[in-house]
Amino acid sequence: MPLPRLEINYCTQCRWLLRAAWLAQEVLTTFELEMGEVALVPGTGGVLDIRLNGELIFSRKEAGRFPEAKELKQLIRDIIAPDKPLGHSDRK
Repeated sequence: MPLPRLEINYCTQCRWLLRAAWLAQEVLTTFELEMGEVALVPGTGGVLDIRLNGELIFSRKEAGRFPEAKELKQLIRDIIAPDKPLGHSDRK
């Protein structure tokens, strides 16, 4: 079974590359053994969508806000490694 692929589709018009890259770094640092790939996908129109294996797990437009790193890690963990402890990022 191939390792998971995360796509972060970000708005270039809004200059959200640094935010997307930071989220990618957080994910790769936390899931260094569990994650196969993180892709930064340029887009327009205020998009910041995050897909795991093609399935939308977070949308800035739907949520009305950006994801917290902790929240994103929990969403990913619950799908790819439910037993993985996240330390300080774990739910209380």
